[in-house]
Amino acid sequence: MSVTPDPLRIAVVGSGIGGLAAALSVARSGHHVTLVERATRFGEIGAGLQLAPNASLALEHLGVLPAVQHTAVAPPRLVMMDALTGDQVTSLDLRSAAYTERFSHPYLVTHRTDLHAVLLAACQEHPSVTLRTGHTVTHVEQDGSGARLHFAESHPVLAADAVVAADGLHSRLRQALVGDGKPTCSRYVAFRGALPTQKMTGRMSQHAASEAVMVWAGPRMHLVQYPVRRGELYNQVAVFESDRYRPDSDDWGTEAELEERFAGACRTVRDALPLISRDRRWPLYDRLPLDTWVHGRIVLLGDAAHPMLQYLAQGACQALEDAVALGEALGRCGDPVDAFTAYAAQRGERAARIQTNARRFGEICHLEGMGATFRNLLLGSREPDDFDDISWVWTPAAPAVPAQ
Repeated sequence: MSVTPDPLRIAVVGSGIGGLAAALSVARSGHHVTLVERATRFGEIGAGLQLAPNASLALEHLGVLPAVQHTAVAPPRLVMMDALTGDQVTSLDLRSAAYTERFSHPYLVTHRTDLHAVLLAACQEHPSVTLRTGHTVTHVEQDGSGARLHFAESHPVLAADAVVAADGLHSRLRQALVGDGKPTCSRYVAFRGALPTQKMTGRMSQHAASEAVMVWAGPRMHLVQYPVRRGELYNQVAVFESDRYRPDSDDWGTEAELEERFAGACRTVRDALPLISRDRRWPLYDRLPLDTWVHGRIVLLGDAAHPMLQYLAQGACQALEDAVALGEALGRCGDPVDAFTAYAAQRGERAARIQTNARRFGEICHLEGMGATFRNLLLGSREPDDFDDISWVWTPAAPAVPAQ
């Protein structure tokens, strides 16, 4: 990777997976990075995470793929099941010759905190990355020479040549720049968590032992299961649409609704429900694609730029792609605005397409009645080594070659 003669000072706001990956990528391209996080300590919440081959490729570019693989699981198959009948609908063989020929990197599943820990350690070890917690950005000033970050705490103003806003779904910087209001609630909610694999019994233990990613699709609900952390933990996510959603209320998507929505599911799915963590519910949000992520010397990244529903399992994958593309652009362009423009041109259309199609795949997954019957018939005719429908998602766009 080429390096600009004069290293830039880049500020990254947010220490989630996207922010840490961006900081690491930018530093590896030859620049100085200061990452600021409003929490008083670095950490990540959540459970399992799927990393398709486009994410594995990004992790390789960042130099951390072996560390991630140390705890991750490489599932042999992705399997869709009918949540009502318990019958298999379709599957993809992730160890077939067709997969290996088409995708040069593995499909992995990992615990979110494990991936976060690897990225954090890599940033801590890199001499060009400075990490600061307890820094809540209130606003950013910018002009033709640089940008200045102001904080709610009594910290000095941070001067930088440019700023990467990786502050997540509810990004303050996005609102200051775009002003498009709150994200869109899908009316769906998730209960998720990982438990020791040995607690799985009966048919669930068989699925856990297979190491496959299981997706149980049902009417306005689904269940996802797969092992993480070397197979020691089993990740489960139950998702359903709430009939009681109100935008001005938090009293919806309750445990009682969870039980109601899954009452008609097959025995295997019903047996899994008591083992799913109930200590927190996760309303599911996204946004419509933006026309631009670049605002002078400030650029959006990850969920701040393109929050998406989880039905294509690409949220973290796309943030990792963002990070690599941003680092490569800053390695080619001496001017940060030019680099941001090149990064957004490479990533914007692809991320928008995945955002939009994630919604559509959710609709397919949650079909009812005859719609579900036709879905099962159509998908059931696919071969396990047919990746035509998903290959565009798992294959990142190459950076544009500048005109000579």
